[in-house]
Amino acid sequence: MVLLYEYELFWTFLIISSVIPILAFLISGVLAPLNKRPEKLSSYESGIEPMGDAWLQFRIRYYMFALVFVIFDVETVFLYPWAMSFDVVGVSVFIEAFIFVLILIAGLVYAWRKGALEWS
Repeated sequence: MVLLYEYELFWTFLIISSVIPILAFLISGVLAPLNKRPEKLSSYESGIEPMGDAWLQFRIRYYMFALVFVIFDVETVFLYPWAMSFDVVGVSVFIEAFIFVLILIAGLVYAWRKGALEWS
């Protein structure tokens, strides 16, 4: 019974953080206008009449380049906590981080060989 009092703050936070979004959705559903005007149904709500087709086709190379950048950018963020606690964690974590960096390098070489890093 004593342990339940230690989690009062957690349960309070959990309940409040669950109730607020539910109330926001309910209130917006009640206050939202029910009729859809032509301006609301148009492609752009800026007030400017759209000219031409809104569909533009991009080359897949742009997406591949962005995806490779995001993957390596996010993965290198995982190295920061390791570098900050290097003096505490020891040699085993150094070996794991070294293997992680080798996997990143292997992925970079693979992307480079496939031509994902070439812009033209």
